[in-house]
Parts: sequence; C-alpha cells; structure tokens
Amino acid sequence: HVQLVESGGDSVQAGASLRLSCVASGETYCMAWFRQAPGKECEGVAAKLIGGGMAYFADSVKGRFTISQDNAKNTLYLQMTPLAPEDTAMYYCAADEKAVAPWDWIDGYMYRGQGTQVTVS
Repeated sequence: HVQLVESGGDSVQAGASLRLSCVASGETYCMAWFRQAPGKECEGVAAKLIGGGMAYFADSVKGRFTISQDNAKNTLYLQMTPLAPEDTAMYYCAADEKAVAPWDWIDGYMYRGQGTQVTVS
C-alpha cells in the first residue's frame, strides 16, 4: 500500500506561481495530478511515468504547468505558472504501480492523496 501526501497549496493572486509536491511512501510507476473545483467534475491536470519519459497535460494547463519528479525523494512536483482564477480547486495526487489509461481516468489509480487547496484571486 502506498500513501500519498500533497503539499504546497496556497491562496495567491492571478499571475503568481506555486509548486505542489506529492510524496509517495513507496515506489510507483505512474503518478498524476487531478483537481476539483466546487460544483465541477474532477479533472485530470497532468501525469507522468515515473521511470522517465512520457508526461501528459490537460489542454487547459499546457504551456503553464510542468510536472517533474525527484526519484530519490519519491516526490512528484507540479509547477504552476502563471496561475489564473480558473485554476482554483482542490488538487489531488494519484498513483499506481502500473500504467493507467487513459491517464486522466482517476478511478484507474489505486492510490490517492487527501488534497491541497489552491485558490487564485
């Protein structure tokens, strides 16, 4: 069983930057970020294969968000810049020990974190 702990959420103004972190308690193969705003469906933001290589992004964040990893720390990062009010949401980390297809299918991931709130005004 892998536990995921997110951090880095904050309340910021439009145009600011934030970096979210997701620390995994064990090894994973695929990790992703999802977000859910009040009254809206959960949306896949970005995903990455931890062994290197492919990364995937939602059209709404392409060119603004990047995803990276620190294997030594079992940590996945989501760098977000510039932020816009429509990015306001609870951000969740998800992971699995195998590839998940499609990458933005949250129910395909075995493990999920508790979330970190991002508010952009």
